[in-house]
Amino acid sequence: MSNAPAVIHIQICYAREDKQFLLDQTVPSGTTIQQAIQGSGIIQLAPEIDVSVWRVGIYSKLKTLDTVLHEHDRVEIYRPLIADPKDSRRKRAESRDVKKKA
Repeated sequence: MSNAPAVIHIQICYAREDKQFLLDQTVPSGTTIQQAIQGSGIIQLAPEIDVSVWRVGIYSKLKTLDTVLHEHDRVEIYRPLIADPKDSRRKRAESRDVKKKA
């Protein structure tokens, strides 16, 4: 007899500029990230989500859609970056350098 629970409790998390979504879900043991997202209804609430392109993770660690979930996992859906963080830092540094020389 297995000690694995028949169901597990997870959260689906997605944030956009105007609203945040945090959906508590109970799913069958063995559910993947993709199955959890599809079954959660988050896509109907935020139709801009495209998990075929966007990244997903569990507690800030990138994962693939076929990752099997465990009890109390928080599935996070990450929006694409608008600006490259390295370019943004470089521009800020250049701006500070120009101000120092003036």
